[in-house]
Amino acid sequence: MQRTVATSLEERWDWADHGACTALPDLFYNAEDESKGVRRRKEEAAKRICRRCPVVEQCRHHAMANRELYGVWGGLSENERHRLAGRQRTG
Repeated sequence: MQRTVATSLEERWDWADHGACTALPDLFYNAEDESKGVRRRKEEAAKRICRRCPVVEQCRHHAMANRELYGVWGGLSENERHRLAGRQRTG
């Protein structure tokens, strides 16, 4: 039996396969034309999913380490991540 060796990229993203969000990716990102009210409701719904996610800590770490600009990652919105990193969101 031949064993498959994972690449470093696959290993870095392995945690994501276990996320509670895998079936709902559109919920975690906002379209530019969405109103602020729709954005807030989607962010809150996404955060509720994050609260029960088994890989929320890995997701949050990834988002902060890689400066993810958009979407809800690890239970944090775009603005929350920017504040934690000491950055101001301009867009």
